[in-house]
This record gives sequence, C-alpha cells and structure tokens, in this order.
Amino acid sequence: MAVTIAQEPVSVLPLYAVVSPAFLVEARFAVIPIGGGLGGLSLKLEPVEPAYVKDYDRDEGEGPERWLERWDISRWGLFSVFDSEKRVGGALIAWDTPKIDMLDGRQDLAALWDIRVHADFRRSGIGTALFSRSVDWARERGCVQLKIETQNVNVPACRFYARQGCTLAAIDPYAYPNQTEEIQLIWQLDL
Repeated sequence: MAVTIAQEPVSVLPLYAVVSPAFLVEARFAVIPIGGGLGGLSLKLEPVEPAYVKDYDRDEGEGPERWLERWDISRWGLFSVFDSEKRVGGALIAWDTPKIDMLDGRQDLAALWDIRVHADFRRSGIGTALFSRSVDWARERGCVQLKIETQNVNVPACRFYARQGCTLAAIDPYAYPNQTEEIQLIWQLDL
C-alpha cells in the first residue's frame, strides 16, 4: 500500500465527505461516579447489544458539507489521504474560529475537528500519520494545545487518542440532549 497525504484547501470538503466515518458500536465506556462524583469518575467498558453502526455524518446538522454553512473555516487545515487516486482518509483541524466553543476564543488552541479513514484502510497507520500532521499544523500556528471531541460509544477513537498521548480532560453526560445514550469526551494534547 503506497498512500500519500496532501494538504488541500477547505473548499474540497464535499470531496472529503466521500470517506465515511461510520463504525460499528459494540461497546461503550460507561461513566461511573465515585462517591457521588466527589471521588471522581471511572470509565467502565461494557458491551452494547445489539451492536449498531454509528455514522457522525448522518447526525442532524453534522457532516463536512454542513460545516461549510455553519462556520467560517477559511483558517482551518485539511489533510487528505490517497491510495493512488482514491481518497481513503482525512483530517480537519479547526483554528482561530470565534464560534467554535471548544477553542475558548483563543488563538493558541486548535481542535482536531474530524479524522476519518476508509474502513478498508483502518489499523494501517493512516490515522496516526494524520494525527501527527495535524499536531505539526497546530504547532506551526503557535498553538499550545490540541483538543479533540469524541463520545463514549467510540471506543476505538478513545483508545487511539490515548495511544497518541492525549489526556481525557472532560466528560459531559449532558452535551447531547438528542443523543441521550452518548456522553461527550474531550481529549487534549499539550503541544
């Protein structure tokens, strides 16, 4: 497999969207309060039955084409992965965008807004390469931290971010009022 990673303008988001982020949810991290929460929180891996397919692009108001409509993404970074001519993955990094809450109105933070790898190419190192390029891109802009949002039902992503050296920084069980079975997890990497 000879893949290449290229930085592209954010105007290619409709093409970027051809790679599905869908994955099979077979387990989730249950959030268990310790001592009513005063002793912290514990994450416990538990099976999900029946298993189901989660596709973030199908959630209402989400997906690459909708992001173009919602925010000024002109200062964002976009990396695409190609296997020959076929688009097989990508990463999108948000930066310097006042309406993105995760950036806290700061210009020294970046958020890995989206990372996706075609199902046939997962577990091949493409995600790690995209993450590394995203970190470099954020550092080039003077960022001191990279933040990433995922959910407790995306166990593979949680494990991936932990392997990349990220720390779980926040847990919000009320972040998604329309997705009550999902809990928001915010990861961070100090740069």
